[in-house]
Amino acid sequence: MKLFSKDTFWELFRFGVVGVIAVAINYAIYLILLPFMDKSIAYAIGYIISFCFNYLLSAHFTFRKETNKKNGIGFAGAHLFNFFLQIGLLNVFIWLGVAKEWAPLPMYCIAVPSNFLIVRYVFDRFSARNSQSGHENR
Repeated sequence: MKLFSKDTFWELFRFGVVGVIAVAINYAIYLILLPFMDKSIAYAIGYIISFCFNYLLSAHFTFRKETNKKNGIGFAGAHLFNFFLQIGLLNVFIWLGVAKEWAPLPMYCIAVPSNFLIVRYVFDRFSARNSQSGHENR
């Protein structure tokens, strides 16, 4: 019995590519806006822009689904959950004695795979291609 199918491997690979690009967009916008505004506002603007890009690419490139209101709301909920998971895990690893500079590494090892599973579920569950209407998408 295989742990991952070939399709799941490539889906996971595409998820990683999209995630790296989204983080780069978030960080670049943050750095560009930082001289002009408060760091929290600059980060929030970068996060929102990155989130929109991430949603569109996750839908079309990673999971090969159409965007719609249901999977958009699910995607936002998954990322809200993931944000709190990351903050919680980061603090747990720091509490356990991992240096602040290194604590994100084990946190990402847990948060990224769980985010992949949640987002994949959202797109499988709430996409037009998988609706219960019985119609196949072209």
